[in-house]
Amino acid sequence: HQMIDLHTHTLFSDGELLPSELVYRAKVNGYSAICLADHADISIMDFTIPRIVRVAKQLTLYYRILVLPGAELTFNPPEILKSAVRSARKLGAKIVVVHGETTAEPVPPGTNRAGILAGADVLAHPGKITPGDAKLAADKNTCLEITARAFHSKTNGYVYSIAKRFGAKLVFNTDTHSPENLIDGKGVRKILKIAGIPYKEFLTMQQNASDIISSIV
Repeated sequence: HQMIDLHTHTLFSDGELLPSELVYRAKVNGYSAICLADHADISIMDFTIPRIVRVAKQLTLYYRILVLPGAELTFNPPEILKSAVRSARKLGAKIVVVHGETTAEPVPPGTNRAGILAGADVLAHPGKITPGDAKLAADKNTCLEITARAFHSKTNGYVYSIAKRFGAKLVFNTDTHSPENLIDGKGVRKILKIAGIPYKEFLTMQQNASDIISSIV
Protein backbone atom coordinates (compact mmCIF):
# COMPACT_ATOMS: atom_id res chain seq x y z
CA HIS A 1 0.00 0.00 0.00
CA GLN A 2 1.74 3.13 -1.29
CA MET A 3 0.06 6.20 0.13
CA ILE A 4 0.06 9.56 -1.63
CA ASP A 5 -1.02 12.24 0.84
CA LEU A 6 -1.52 15.81 -0.36
CA HIS A 7 -2.54 17.33 2.99
CA THR A 8 -0.34 17.19 6.11
CA HIS A 9 0.86 19.67 8.74
CA THR A 10 4.19 20.32 10.47
CA LEU A 11 5.02 22.52 13.44
CA PHE A 12 5.11 25.44 11.00
CA SER A 13 1.37 25.48 11.77
CA ASP A 14 -0.49 23.26 14.23
CA GLY A 15 1.27 19.97 13.48
CA GLU A 16 3.52 18.35 16.08
CA LEU A 17 6.51 17.36 13.96
CA LEU A 18 9.39 19.02 12.15
CA PRO A 19 9.16 18.53 8.37
CA SER A 20 12.13 16.12 8.55
CA GLU A 21 10.48 13.89 11.14
CA LEU A 22 7.05 13.93 9.52
CA VAL A 23 8.53 12.95 6.16
CA TYR A 24 10.71 10.18 7.55
CA ARG A 25 7.86 8.72 9.58
CA ALA A 26 5.69 8.79 6.43
CA LYS A 27 8.42 7.01 4.47
CA VAL A 28 8.69 4.29 7.13
CA ASN A 29 4.90 3.96 6.94
CA GLY A 30 5.15 3.17 3.23
CA TYR A 31 4.17 6.56 1.79
CA SER A 32 5.48 7.31 -1.69
CA ALA A 33 4.63 11.04 -1.76
CA ILE A 34 3.65 13.61 0.84
CA CYS A 35 2.70 17.27 0.63
CA LEU A 36 3.56 19.58 3.53
CA ALA A 37 0.55 21.91 3.47
CA ASP A 38 0.71 24.06 6.56
CA HIS A 39 -2.11 26.45 7.39
CA ALA A 40 -1.59 29.85 5.79
CA ASP A 41 -3.10 33.23 5.20
CA ILE A 42 -1.46 36.37 3.85
CA SER A 43 0.18 37.08 7.22
CA ILE A 44 2.30 33.92 7.33
CA MET A 45 2.75 32.37 3.89
CA ASP A 46 5.85 34.39 3.00
CA PHE A 47 7.45 32.97 6.15
CA THR A 48 6.43 29.29 5.94
CA ILE A 49 6.29 28.40 2.24
CA PRO A 50 9.92 29.27 1.28
CA ARG A 51 11.19 27.25 4.26
CA ILE A 52 9.05 24.26 3.30
CA VAL A 53 10.28 24.59 -0.31
CA ARG A 54 13.90 24.48 0.86
CA VAL A 55 13.54 21.44 3.09
CA ALA A 56 11.30 19.56 0.62
CA LYS A 57 14.14 19.46 -1.93
CA GLN A 58 16.60 18.09 0.63
CA LEU A 59 14.22 15.48 2.03
CA THR A 60 13.19 14.27 -1.43
CA LEU A 61 16.85 13.76 -2.26
CA TYR A 62 18.05 12.07 0.92
CA TYR A 63 14.96 10.23 2.15
CA ARG A 64 13.93 9.09 -1.34
CA ILE A 65 10.28 9.97 -0.97
CA LEU A 66 8.65 12.69 -3.04
CA VAL A 67 8.09 15.70 -0.78
CA LEU A 68 5.92 18.46 -2.20
CA PRO A 69 5.86 21.96 -0.72
CA GLY A 70 2.32 23.22 -0.34
CA ALA A 71 -0.04 25.32 1.74
CA GLU A 72 -3.54 24.99 3.15
CA LEU A 73 -5.21 28.37 2.88
CA THR A 74 -7.30 28.43 6.03
CA PHE A 75 -10.10 30.85 7.01
CA ASN A 76 -8.96 33.39 4.41
CA PRO A 77 -11.79 35.78 3.49
CA PRO A 78 -13.37 34.26 0.35
CA GLU A 79 -12.91 37.61 -1.44
CA ILE A 80 -9.10 37.35 -1.27
CA LEU A 81 -8.69 33.62 -1.94
CA LYS A 82 -7.85 34.10 -5.61
CA SER A 83 -4.92 36.42 -4.84
CA ALA A 84 -3.89 34.24 -1.87
CA VAL A 85 -3.68 31.15 -4.12
CA ARG A 86 -1.64 33.15 -6.62
CA SER A 87 0.74 34.37 -3.87
CA ALA A 88 1.16 30.84 -2.46
CA ARG A 89 2.11 29.49 -5.89
CA LYS A 90 4.51 32.40 -6.49
CA LEU A 91 6.24 31.59 -3.18
CA GLY A 92 6.78 27.99 -4.36
CA ALA A 93 3.75 26.00 -3.16
CA LYS A 94 3.36 23.16 -5.66
CA ILE A 95 0.03 22.02 -4.21
CA VAL A 96 -2.49 24.57 -2.95
CA VAL A 97 -5.18 23.21 -0.67
CA VAL A 98 -8.10 25.38 0.44
CA HIS A 99 -9.62 24.63 3.85
CA GLY A 100 -13.22 23.94 2.85
CA GLU A 101 -16.48 24.52 4.68
CA THR A 102 -16.23 21.61 7.11
CA THR A 103 -19.24 21.22 9.39
CA ALA A 104 -16.78 20.94 12.32
CA GLU A 105 -15.64 24.58 12.17
CA PRO A 106 -17.21 28.00 11.43
CA VAL A 107 -15.55 28.55 8.03
CA PRO A 108 -16.74 31.71 6.17
CA PRO A 109 -19.70 30.92 3.89
CA GLY A 110 -18.71 30.96 0.25
CA THR A 111 -15.24 29.52 0.94
CA ASN A 112 -15.89 26.31 -1.05
CA ARG A 113 -16.92 28.21 -4.18
CA ALA A 114 -14.17 30.84 -3.82
CA GLY A 115 -11.54 28.13 -3.35
CA ILE A 116 -12.61 26.33 -6.52
CA LEU A 117 -12.76 29.57 -8.52
CA ALA A 118 -9.32 30.52 -7.16
CA GLY A 119 -7.86 27.40 -8.79
CA ALA A 120 -7.08 25.32 -5.70
CA ASP A 121 -5.74 21.83 -6.44
CA VAL A 122 -7.68 20.36 -3.52
CA LEU A 123 -10.70 21.55 -1.56
CA ALA A 124 -10.14 20.00 1.86
CA HIS A 125 -13.05 18.57 3.88
CA PRO A 126 -15.73 20.54 1.95
CA GLY A 127 -18.53 19.55 4.37
CA LYS A 128 -22.04 19.82 2.92
CA ILE A 129 -20.79 21.15 -0.41
CA THR A 130 -23.70 22.30 -2.60
CA PRO A 131 -24.55 20.54 -5.88
CA GLY A 132 -23.63 23.74 -7.75
CA ASP A 133 -20.19 23.87 -6.14
CA ALA A 134 -19.59 20.13 -6.71
CA LYS A 135 -20.37 20.66 -10.40
CA LEU A 136 -18.05 23.68 -10.45
CA ALA A 137 -15.28 21.56 -8.89
CA ALA A 138 -15.76 19.01 -11.69
CA ASP A 139 -15.60 21.76 -14.34
CA LYS A 140 -12.54 23.46 -12.81
CA ASN A 141 -10.70 20.21 -12.03
CA THR A 142 -10.45 20.91 -8.29
CA CYS A 143 -10.34 17.64 -6.33
CA LEU A 144 -12.66 17.25 -3.35
CA GLU A 145 -11.15 15.61 -0.29
CA ILE A 146 -12.15 12.45 1.51
CA THR A 147 -10.40 12.85 4.85
CA ALA A 148 -9.12 10.55 7.58
CA ARG A 149 -9.24 13.44 10.07
CA ALA A 150 -11.68 13.05 12.98
CA PHE A 151 -14.60 15.54 13.03
CA HIS A 152 -14.02 16.53 9.39
CA SER A 153 -14.58 12.94 8.25
CA LYS A 154 -18.24 12.90 9.33
CA THR A 155 -19.30 14.24 5.91
CA ASN A 156 -17.13 11.84 3.85
CA GLY A 157 -20.15 9.80 2.73
CA TYR A 158 -21.98 12.94 1.59
CA VAL A 159 -18.92 14.33 -0.23
CA TYR A 160 -18.42 10.98 -1.98
CA SER A 161 -22.01 10.73 -3.18
CA ILE A 162 -22.24 14.32 -4.45
CA ALA A 163 -18.84 14.04 -6.18
CA LYS A 164 -20.00 10.87 -7.97
CA ARG A 165 -23.24 12.56 -8.96
CA PHE A 166 -21.54 15.55 -10.59
CA GLY A 167 -18.32 13.93 -11.80
CA ALA A 168 -16.01 15.77 -9.40
CA LYS A 169 -12.68 14.08 -8.74
CA LEU A 170 -11.80 12.92 -5.24
CA VAL A 171 -8.52 12.51 -3.35
CA PHE A 172 -7.92 10.74 -0.03
CA ASN A 173 -5.80 12.69 2.48
CA THR A 174 -5.01 12.24 6.15
CA ASP A 175 -4.70 15.89 7.24
CA THR A 176 -1.96 14.57 9.54
CA HIS A 177 -1.11 16.69 12.58
CA SER A 178 0.60 14.06 14.76
CA PRO A 179 2.46 10.77 14.17
CA GLU A 180 -0.55 8.58 14.87
CA ASN A 181 -2.50 10.31 12.08
CA LEU A 182 -0.23 8.71 9.44
CA ILE A 183 -2.37 5.93 8.07
CA ASP A 184 -1.85 2.40 6.78
CA GLY A 185 -4.00 0.19 4.56
CA LYS A 186 -6.10 -0.98 7.51
CA GLY A 187 -6.75 2.62 8.53
CA VAL A 188 -7.79 3.54 5.00
CA ARG A 189 -10.28 0.66 4.86
CA LYS A 190 -11.76 1.67 8.20
CA ILE A 191 -12.35 5.30 7.10
CA LEU A 192 -13.89 4.18 3.81
CA LYS A 193 -16.12 1.59 5.49
CA ILE A 194 -17.55 4.16 7.92
CA ALA A 195 -18.41 6.43 4.96
CA GLY A 196 -19.79 3.59 2.82
CA ILE A 197 -17.14 4.09 0.12
CA PRO A 198 -15.95 0.99 -1.81
CA TYR A 199 -12.21 0.29 -1.49
CA LYS A 200 -11.69 0.37 -5.26
CA GLU A 201 -12.54 4.09 -5.08
CA PHE A 202 -9.42 4.60 -2.95
CA LEU A 203 -7.29 3.43 -5.88
CA THR A 204 -9.02 5.98 -8.13
CA MET A 205 -8.41 8.71 -5.53
CA GLN A 206 -4.73 7.79 -5.38
CA GLN A 207 -4.57 7.93 -9.17
CA ASN A 208 -6.15 11.40 -9.08
CA ALA A 209 -3.48 12.52 -6.59
CA SER A 210 -0.82 11.00 -8.81
CA ASP A 211 -2.23 12.92 -11.81
CA ILE A 212 -1.98 16.22 -9.89
CA ILE A 213 1.66 15.43 -9.10
CA SER A 214 2.42 14.46 -12.73
CA SER A 215 1.12 17.84 -13.89
CA ILE A 216 3.56 19.76 -11.67
CA VAL A 217 6.71 17.65 -11.27
